[in-house]
Amino acid sequence: MIEEGSKRGKAMVEKRQLFMEMRAQNFDVIRLSTYRTACKLRFVQKRCNLHLVDVWNMIEAFRDSGLNTLDHNAEINVSRLETILSSIYYQLNKRLPTTHQINVEQSIGLLLNFMVATYDSEGHGKLTVFSMKSMLATMCGGKIVDKLRYIFSQISDSNGVMAFPKFDQFLREVLKLPTAVFEGPSFGYTEHSVRTCFPQQKILLNTFLDILMADPPPQCLVWLPLMHRLANVENVFHPVECSYCRSESMMGFRYRCQQCHGYQLCQSCFWRGHANGPHSNQHQMKEHSSWKSPAKKLSHAISKSLGCVPIGEPPHPVFPEQSEKAQDSMAHTVQPKPVANNMNNTMLMSSGAPTPNKSVLESPSRLDEEHRLIARYAARLAAEAGNSTQCPPTDLSFNFDANKQQRQLIAELENKNRSLREILQEIQRLRLEHEQASQPTPEKAQQNPTLLAELRLLRHRKDELERRMSALQESRRELMVQLEGLMRLLKDEEQKQAQTGGSPHSSPSHGAGCSMPMPIRSTSAGSTPTHTPQDCLAGVGGDVLEAFAQGVPRNLRNDLLVAADSITNTMSSLVKELHSVDDAAEKEDNNMRNGGHGDRAEAE
Repeated sequence: MIEEGSKRGKAMVEKRQLFMEMRAQNFDVIRLSTYRTACKLRFVQKRCNLHLVDVWNMIEAFRDSGLNTLDHNAEINVSRLETILSSIYYQLNKRLPTTHQINVEQSIGLLLNFMVATYDSEGHGKLTVFSMKSMLATMCGGKIVDKLRYIFSQISDSNGVMAFPKFDQFLREVLKLPTAVFEGPSFGYTEHSVRTCFPQQKILLNTFLDILMADPPPQCLVWLPLMHRLANVENVFHPVECSYCRSESMMGFRYRCQQCHGYQLCQSCFWRGHANGPHSNQHQMKEHSSWKSPAKKLSHAISKSLGCVPIGEPPHPVFPEQSEKAQDSMAHTVQPKPVANNMNNTMLMSSGAPTPNKSVLESPSRLDEEHRLIARYAARLAAEAGNSTQCPPTDLSFNFDANKQQRQLIAELENKNRSLREILQEIQRLRLEHEQASQPTPEKAQQNPTLLAELRLLRHRKDELERRMSALQESRRELMVQLEGLMRLLKDEEQKQAQTGGSPHSSPSHGAGCSMPMPIRSTSAGSTPTHTPQDCLAGVGGDVLEAFAQGVPRNLRNDLLVAADSITNTMSSLVKELHSVDDAAEKEDNNMRNGGHGDRAEAE
């Protein structure tokens, strides 16, 4: 009896330990519920060492434990759950170097108590298989697209179409995680959560990924991509001074005000709502997850204007729909053990599963998705060509027409990459030639120092105009984003008026903690909390602000077009002025090359 009492006391201490450590981090001072939830779950993930377990290793552990053969509603007791977690962590220690070994027993105790507190609050001592799969697949390490692919394989039918009751069950389980860290009022489950995520009737894999990885994602899951972005920016350095705490460098996220020029905050100050000077918490902020020097920004703007780089990258690669059907076995998603049969590798690659050369195709250097797609198709075609004489045609998962299309796609992608490299090389060559031609020589200075001084002034003016052009391009892009948001609001308002037949009314708020303006992300991966329609007008002036400020509705579409035209006219005038400066500089260079011959002719 004494031993049983001591075990229960130890279990209670371990159960409270994780939550006490989380409270000690003082996450509740973060004013935005989305960041608060993501930070708490990221702390639990790291404290339990789940961030070291890749999603593919987690799925392999499910298969080795026999969970793939059980029904989703089947229940397992806590002792079997502890055995599964022990297998996961001991396998993790085998993969880690000896200098980075983890405390397995402590990790098992923390994670086991957190899962029991989250999914067995009534104390039955049992968890469903689907609860355990949903929690571990969400909280482990790895890419969010791989996690969502696995989740879709668990909630789709035999035709590769998502089953809404299964997705509703997934939402019930995954939204228990914010509730476990005391954020249930902001991200709790509701009966309307499914339809707010997917208003369509038929959801395939790529549609599922498009919606959940959009910017912003569904409101109930907005914390999920943010948690992954937090993991990606933990070691990102920004050589910029915080305008509030005056820290000379920033780590993690960086936030720039859209109204106050040069006002930037570190993530700690922004999360806590600090502001000084003319800046206000009501101003719209943009979230930055990386740092680019002014030279890189100018080069990127020039490349974008010339069409050398795409304006927007897809949030995820496009997967074949037929290979993502509901998977009763883990063979289609789990990284297989190395085998000698090349045909097995070929079939695994055709199903979209990672093969033994996964480390080559997805190296830590984070190659471009386009390059990885080329490499994946090239490996698939090479494996198919090597085994075409050994395997009957009926064993292949794709026909010759598909192979022809794949080869054409590879050729097109290679041609685009080759053209891009040639254009960038030509731009670099022209830039070097211009810099060399712009360097003054002693002979020219001795011939006519007045012309040289004027030329320097012209070049200085040209540099100022280029910087101004870059700033206007950035402002134009941001304004166009705001204009698009206003157009969507206008369309929604018109639809509401058409449905109700009444006067326009204010839209409901987006949830607790969302009444204040939210930051806009500068990258395409992930999302941030949404903002109210009134905050969308921050930083927008002219006809757009006037149109939305009037009490009587008017033709807002024309007002937005007028605002866009004014921006375009400003850019055109700036380009003309820049060209005029270039012509003047060229004329001065020609005069200097003539060596004063024009002056002697005038004197004669």
